[in-house]
Amino acid sequence: MSVALGRISAEPLDLDLHLRAVDDARAGAVTTFVGRVRDHDPDAAGAVVALEYTAHPDAERILRELAERAIADTDAVVAVSHRIGRLEVGEAAVVIAVASAHRQAAFEVCREIIEAIKRELPVWKRQVEADGTTAWKGLGG
Repeated sequence: MSVALGRISAEPLDLDLHLRAVDDARAGAVTTFVGRVRDHDPDAAGAVVALEYTAHPDAERILRELAERAIADTDAVVAVSHRIGRLEVGEAAVVIAVASAHRQAAFEVCREIIEAIKRELPVWKRQVEADGTTAWKGLGG
């Protein structure tokens, strides 16, 4: 149906804002996904203390396009945001809310959006470890 919210933000992400954006009396299902910064990574030698996200200038437009493509011919309404800047452990890097008449579409659209973000969104992250070591991670969230 529509992308009610699609943005790249330097400000902390608010799950409630995303839920309000997809609020629709026709929706019997609402799914959410919150991707948070964790304190470890399989490639890290030590503890992860932060991620620093950088986005291409077209990232917000592309994020909306990815959400529109995931919606396809469903009745879903989507709100999705990706954070940029320095995020500490526990902070939300990605928030997705999807509302639809039925749960199957809500789950499928939500999953497709996060997978498309990981594959295609031009956002890069630099992982910061406790000892100061940093490493750039590839394309995606």
